[in-house]
Amino acid sequence: MSRNRKVENIWVPRTKLGELVQQGLITLDKIFQNNLVVKEKEIVDLLLPQLAEDVVTIKMVQQMTASGQRSRFKAVVIVGSDGFLGVSASKSREVGPAIRKAIDKAKLSVIPVLRGCGSKECGCGGSHSIPFRVEGKCGSVKIRLIPAPAGVGLACADKVKQVLRLAGIEDVWSKTYGDTRTSENLVKATFDALKNAHKYNFNA
Repeated sequence: MSRNRKVENIWVPRTKLGELVQQGLITLDKIFQNNLVVKEKEIVDLLLPQLAEDVVTIKMVQQMTASGQRSRFKAVVIVGSDGFLGVSASKSREVGPAIRKAIDKAKLSVIPVLRGCGSKECGCGGSHSIPFRVEGKCGSVKIRLIPAPAGVGLACADKVKQVLRLAGIEDVWSKTYGDTRTSENLVKATFDALKNAHKYNFNA
């Protein structure tokens, strides 16, 4: 509660959507239903105060410039809570600013995650898994997420587990293809798969 008050007291909205959210005239469900573009992270802070943050990877990247070699840090982070997820990456000369920038960008990419029990072996009707098979890709990495019965757990790579846990998914099987050692692409492919679930659901 105190966090919400802090955001409301300090935040001066720069967009019409921000003004509506601050005034309590629009909900998160309406934002997603109408595909409204969120351009201010404070909107997410206010509507999803329980959002957790997790760093996936931090690595040093080097670039040759006219003045010589320049080193920067690249951070890949995920943000999420029960049924919501966002992923992003950002660079900076220092680790702290790279992480903070990536978190702010990830908040702007937050999507609702479709959960359900699409496993024929289970059929409990709960929301511990995903409702149907989904696929996603990023770069050379492709991933397929398959509904699993309750109790199976997350039968997937550690980085994929990190994403799914934050999204509130408990049971899933997965198959991955490509250079899965690239953690950033693997995480973004998983996010893409969860995002694609909305397309499949709409087409259905």
